[in-house]
Amino acid sequence: MSKVNIPRLDLDTYVNGTAQQRKQFSDDIGKAFNETGFVTITNHGLSKQLINDLYAQVKELFSLPEPVKLNYEKVELAGQRGYTSKGKETAKGFKVPDLKEFWQIGQTVTDDDPVKDEYPENLQVTELPTFNATTLEVYKKLEAAGSQVLKAISVYLELPEDYFDEKIHNGNSILRCLHYFPILDPDALPPDAVRAGAHEDINLITLLIGASADGLEVLTRDGDWFAIKAEGEDVVVNVGDMLQRLTNGKLKSTTHRVVNPPRELMGNSRYSVPFFLHPRSEMDLTSLPSTIDAEHPKLFSDITAGEYLDERLREIGLKK
Repeated sequence: MSKVNIPRLDLDTYVNGTAQQRKQFSDDIGKAFNETGFVTITNHGLSKQLINDLYAQVKELFSLPEPVKLNYEKVELAGQRGYTSKGKETAKGFKVPDLKEFWQIGQTVTDDDPVKDEYPENLQVTELPTFNATTLEVYKKLEAAGSQVLKAISVYLELPEDYFDEKIHNGNSILRCLHYFPILDPDALPPDAVRAGAHEDINLITLLIGASADGLEVLTRDGDWFAIKAEGEDVVVNVGDMLQRLTNGKLKSTTHRVVNPPRELMGNSRYSVPFFLHPRSEMDLTSLPSTIDAEHPKLFSDITAGEYLDERLREIGLKK
């Protein structure tokens, strides 16, 4: 198997570093996103205590009785807020739904930005008041970290450093709390049933707080599956389809999946909390002219972020 470039980078060297350190971070993340689409980062702004509190709250959420959770499932919101029960999301190209349930938290607009009218309100879990405050804090910290990552990417792409700032201000980002539930009867599963089928993310970039168990794998250019293991409190960052479209494939939206555990561990839950950083719906995803030339012809049709999100939500079964 070929060597996989998934570097471990210190975000503080970009935020507070010297000009040389900032350029090195930008070069390193750009190279990795050009080759595999994944990095892990440290010093992202989330303390160990906050991460521990988050996972404790997520476990409590999914431990609530099924009827209580179902009270928070609003089909009309296409899974974009509140609870989505088992068997609802299917990876593009798959026929069997993923073995998971999840909860989604969206943008909280605190200024007078009219975009507020586009977003449904977040659902507050009355049974777990701490959950609401903790997830809001995590959302804001990951949004801030993601903003810095996009600045570094802008520099790598030879764009103004603030290129993404207005496009992601009050963007349609999502914090997803995931529960890959225990597989109690493995023999009853369809042969192709997995925790998360092979897929690419829809958004600009994803920031994933290290999961409670192994299982995340990335597909290399050589067609091999490579296990991703974040160290401790590291955050895994990967490219989404929107950034791939914007860069005409220069930055790779890498295929990844969550595989089922070994049979002896199937009775265990797996928890995971990714942050999907989306721009505002009106952002134009037309490929940058600088990424198109004779050797790299234009690969993607012109589309806005909102139109693309709508198209993809229909493909994965969350929107009719």
